[in-house]
Amino acid sequence: MKIGIDKIDFYTPPQYLDLVDLAHARQVDPNKYLIGIGQKKMAVAHLDQDIVAMAANAAEKILTPADKQALGLVIVATESGVDQSKAAALFVQQVLQLTTNLRAIEIKEACYGATAGLQMAKDFVQCHPDKKALVVASDIARYGLNSGGEVTQGAGAVAMIVSVDPHILALEDQSIYQSQSTGDFWRPNYSTEAFARGKYSEEVYLQMFSDIWQQASSQKMTQTEQLQALLFHIPFSKMGRKGLKTLEDKLATADYQRLLQRFEQSIIYGQDVGNIYTGSLYLSLLSLLENDSTLQVGDRIGLFSYGSGSVAELFFGQLQPDFKKYLTPLVHQELLKQRKQLTLVEYENIFRQKLVTDGSTQKLSQSDCNAPHYLTKIQDHERFYK
Repeated sequence: MKIGIDKIDFYTPPQYLDLVDLAHARQVDPNKYLIGIGQKKMAVAHLDQDIVAMAANAAEKILTPADKQALGLVIVATESGVDQSKAAALFVQQVLQLTTNLRAIEIKEACYGATAGLQMAKDFVQCHPDKKALVVASDIARYGLNSGGEVTQGAGAVAMIVSVDPHILALEDQSIYQSQSTGDFWRPNYSTEAFARGKYSEEVYLQMFSDIWQQASSQKMTQTEQLQALLFHIPFSKMGRKGLKTLEDKLATADYQRLLQRFEQSIIYGQDVGNIYTGSLYLSLLSLLENDSTLQVGDRIGLFSYGSGSVAELFFGQLQPDFKKYLTPLVHQELLKQRKQLTLVEYENIFRQKLVTDGSTQKLSQSDCNAPHYLTKIQDHERFYK
């Protein structure tokens, strides 16, 4: 029985900051951002597009009435949660008017959370083949103005429907995973911005990838002549490039060049959206599928997921017949093209805006007229959506 990603889509706010403008404002050579970390733009979210609204906007585009009725599990993976108790998935369930006959939970493990959700969804469908699962990765990456991580911010959500006989990617049963407690990245409950030890985080990322790749190779899971693409979690595209670079001396030249060329296609969306934490790997998958015209039915794809703190996993999937019919590249290209470019002042003003925390009422206007869902107000410490 094949189980995997039946549908996939993403949402990102309709405004961005060009990193050349940020570089000039911070008195940095733009190539440090464009080449040094490999990013071009970063999406910026208004207060009304929190992770619940973005998750609902991403999921809305792929859910048919039949899909909604078939759902038995809804998972929202995020490290930008809106409540310490109530799962973001319950807000999403309400906003999307989903059936009540399902499990709705939130998963947190830094950027790895969506992969945990995807694997949990796969196991659920294995036990309940007549059901489907909705997995949404939704995040707003914040590090602070003038901070070292400012250039690796972003905002967006990726939604996936998991089912039997998937139309896009059938997931293989075997995967290799690893967990260890590290202090490379964290965000305490009292902070709206993350803390990171950037260089150390890169070292942990690369070491865990190396360990997992070696273990997978010993189990003959990484036969590269059969591997048509290898995707990485990309908080910034240079990070994934560094991971792939570690394999250059281990692979045949033709195999390495094939993976490198496909990697370039996988980072196109991420370079314009920025870091979306849990959704970054899956935005890479969508970017690859919609920007590489040479992929064929049956092609095998590897996906390396990493979440600071730290958990990592390498898993695989195979492209399904007619997968291209279930993609909308022109829609996504237009979505990115039509966004408003912010000035630095506009970006900083948006960044400084905050939701009330004292129980008073704060009403919000809709920042994206094309998005069906948004946060309308905070009242008595509760969030209300439309």
